[in-house]
Amino acid sequence: MKIISYNVNGIRAALKKGFLDWLKSADPDVICLQEIKANEDQLDLDIFTEAGYPYTYWYSAQKKGYSGVAILSKIKPNHVEYGTGIDSMDFEGRNIRADFDDVSVMSLYLPSGTNLARLEHKFEYMSLFQDYITALKQDLPNLVICGDYNICHEAIDIHDPVRNKNVSGFLPVEREWIGTFMDSGFIDSFRYFNKEPHHYSWWSYRANARNNNKGWRIDYCLVAIPLESRLKRAVILPEAKHSDHCPILVDIA
Repeated sequence: MKIISYNVNGIRAALKKGFLDWLKSADPDVICLQEIKANEDQLDLDIFTEAGYPYTYWYSAQKKGYSGVAILSKIKPNHVEYGTGIDSMDFEGRNIRADFDDVSVMSLYLPSGTNLARLEHKFEYMSLFQDYITALKQDLPNLVICGDYNICHEAIDIHDPVRNKNVSGFLPVEREWIGTFMDSGFIDSFRYFNKEPHHYSWWSYRANARNNNKGWRIDYCLVAIPLESRLKRAVILPEAKHSDHCPILVDIA
């Protein structure tokens, strides 16, 4: 199963930038989208069916034009779970999961901490999400959680770790949380195969950051340890430019 995760920063905007042609070329079995910023009725879903993805599942935020996640699949899942059942997490449409025969794939959009109130919400979300996943793994051990975590784990994952040490997304408490989350039973699939620096998945629109590769690696495909022997490859796809993020890919046998 080839899985791609992509924060599209607005699916309608991405479609205008050639997203559909790119999707056909990339040809994943499943693609997890974040920050779709659209309700299902604002899209012509037939275009995804025609592109080879007849199974499309959208979980939008209550606030229009904000947040939201989706999963597009060539394969019909056995079950789709919208949200987590935790109200304080679900009103912004940040989690959707598709369960297949031998693997479950989640699209996650973890909040950013743009101000103090949002940072507090992010911390609450992180805590609740950890508890939710710990319980979920008891029933679904073969879990792949793809998405925008809005956190850089290590100094290697950010272009300027010194100047950004007090910026949300690279705060010590955030880095500790994602490290603990990985240690609870997940593999950072990209780092499993690639230990080199200067690989990022998000760049600010300011100061020509993308062309200068001054980025952050905040998007992850975290793969549950029981799937380790089935990992084939994991890569970042920076040539796709429909968003301020780029897609990431994991291939599981």
